[in-house]
Amino acid sequence: MNVEETVSGLMQELRRGTLILLVLSQLKEPTYGYSLVKKLNASQIPMDANTLYPLMRRLEGQGLLKSQWDTAESKPRKYYQITPEGLMVLEKTKEYWKSFSARVDALLEGTV
Repeated sequence: MNVEETVSGLMQELRRGTLILLVLSQLKEPTYGYSLVKKLNASQIPMDANTLYPLMRRLEGQGLLKSQWDTAESKPRKYYQITPEGLMVLEKTKEYWKSFSARVDALLEGTV
């Protein structure tokens, strides 16, 4: 068994769902993708554009995000923002995350 490979796989699984929650939480105001990449990376949440853009397109396809092009500047940018449905999903997911992570922490720390 390769421990490093196993840990890497587990970390990737943990990140997948968490990134959706984080992306939704950061799009309450119109934001373009690269700006979100920089913000997440600055918060020590590694994210690259090749991961973010397909994720945002998928969330848009699910009706959780909407997008709009801004062509007023010399370089057009596509801005994303959470939809009312996305806000409902975010709030329910956030509630679940807080409760679930508290139970996980308690088990990991041996306080249960």
